Amino acid sequence: MKVIIAAAGTAGHINPGIAIANKIKKEIPNSKIIFIGTIRGLENDLVPRAGYELKTIEAYGIQKRINITNIKNFLKTIKGFSEAKEIIKEEKPDLVIGTGGYICGAVLTAAAKQNIPTMLHESNAYPGLAVRMLAKRTTTIMVGFKEAKEKLTKAKRVVLTGTPTKISNTRIDKDKVKKDLGITNDLPIVLIFGGSQGAKAINDIVLQIIKNKLNKNYQIIWAPGKNQYEIIKSELLKENIDINNVKNAKIIPYIYNMQEMMAISDLIIARSGAMTITELSIMEKPAIFIPLPSRNANRQEDNARVLEKLNAARVILEEDLSCDKLEETIEQLIIDRKELEQMGKNGAEIAIDNAEDKIFEEIKNIFKGSD
Repeated sequence: MKVIIAAAGTAGHINPGIAIANKIKKEIPNSKIIFIGTIRGLENDLVPRAGYELKTIEAYGIQKRINITNIKNFLKTIKGFSEAKEIIKEEKPDLVIGTGGYICGAVLTAAAKQNIPTMLHESNAYPGLAVRMLAKRTTTIMVGFKEAKEKLTKAKRVVLTGTPTKISNTRIDKDKVKKDLGITNDLPIVLIFGGSQGAKAINDIVLQIIKNKLNKNYQIIWAPGKNQYEIIKSELLKENIDINNVKNAKIIPYIYNMQEMMAISDLIIARSGAMTITELSIMEKPAIFIPLPSRNANRQEDNARVLEKLNAARVILEEDLSCDKLEETIEQLIIDRKELEQMGKNGAEIAIDNAEDKIFEEIKNIFKGSD
């Protein structure tokens, strides 16, 4: 079997694509998988690192504003359709899968025109523009949230599969993890992160909390991101605070063992990308979400509201974010650790295990009809 996977831009689009590729290779070892992306996104690091070939095309998101840059990007995207068509024609895949993002438009359209079966995976609660536009011509759309399924009424086939993730709710030696970090059992643990690049708006507020020593009733594990770690370090030094010796806080550039960090935490503060929502629901952890604002669509806010409705999370929009607001919300939640645990269990309602297995079943279903 030869499969092409279109995945570009953010880890939220690329990692599900890699997870699907890994599952296909596990089940069908002699299969060949090629990724199509752009020259700009994280796919240029993540895809080769995962051991897969990457081909690139020109593709940009279509903006509503009319200016020279957007016109140029539109013309480049038109060129990308031709490039995708040539790759599909040359490779002759048995199946083309898109995992969201603007690149899917060119790749899946080219595949559909050549009568090649296509599949899409949408990890967000509200489907992106590319997914909505391709709904009618895509063989199967797989979604991570039931809310997304409800918004794709014109699609041929929509299946709730969940979103592939490395996180699983397996037993972890929490005491050992805490001991290695230098974290005690005396105070609740609040885990704070903003993704691999960090989130400046969140970092600025957490920095204020630490500078003013407001975290007296809880411990912080904070990953400000590799790019912003040194800035945080310099800012703390201005207050004569050593970043490696902050009371009730452990500050690290990046979290490589996310499952362990989530396991020992009582509360999590983060953006609300689909992958984060999926991981928290599986780990049964309560959260304070600060969605990444967007001019075009509030995808992260839509995701966060799903858990908020279940009383599994609180949502603070970035425009309302302040030191007082975040500190007040943290203090309100950590008062009752049993209630925090219940919030986490509430979020488990949307958890879907074995997403890769469900996705692979849909892949097999595509070819059953052609046998």
